[in-house]
Amino acid sequence: MAPSLGYVILYVRDLAASIVFYRDVVGLAFRFQDAGYAEFATEATRFALYEQRRADWLTNSRTAPGPAAEVVFMVEDVDAEARRLRELGATVLSGPADRPWGHRTLHVADPDGFIVELAQDIPRRRRRR
Repeated sequence: MAPSLGYVILYVRDLAASIVFYRDVVGLAFRFQDAGYAEFATEATRFALYEQRRADWLTNSRTAPGPAAEVVFMVEDVDAEARRLRELGATVLSGPADRPWGHRTLHVADPDGFIVELAQDIPRRRRRR
């Protein structure tokens, strides 16, 4: 049996600021916060944040948040999300743009510099090799 993805956890510097970003800007439903950890309702795979200082302790090494990662959230309407994000004052890094692999995408950065992509399924223009 192949492993299944259970969690995606980002190590963040400021847990409160990151909660506000993912809850109020990205629009994820906030589940709970406890001991430097915060979790959001994202169906089967859990999406969570963990304070960097605690991650250093957990991994027994120095961790460095973003921007060497991207998190993708699937949405129904990227253009509506772009309008909503701009109304909130979020800085859109790129998009909305149609991608040949079958997504219409929009990119923003979270407080730690992680790239957050909002993607909408569209017809694929390029076949997989």
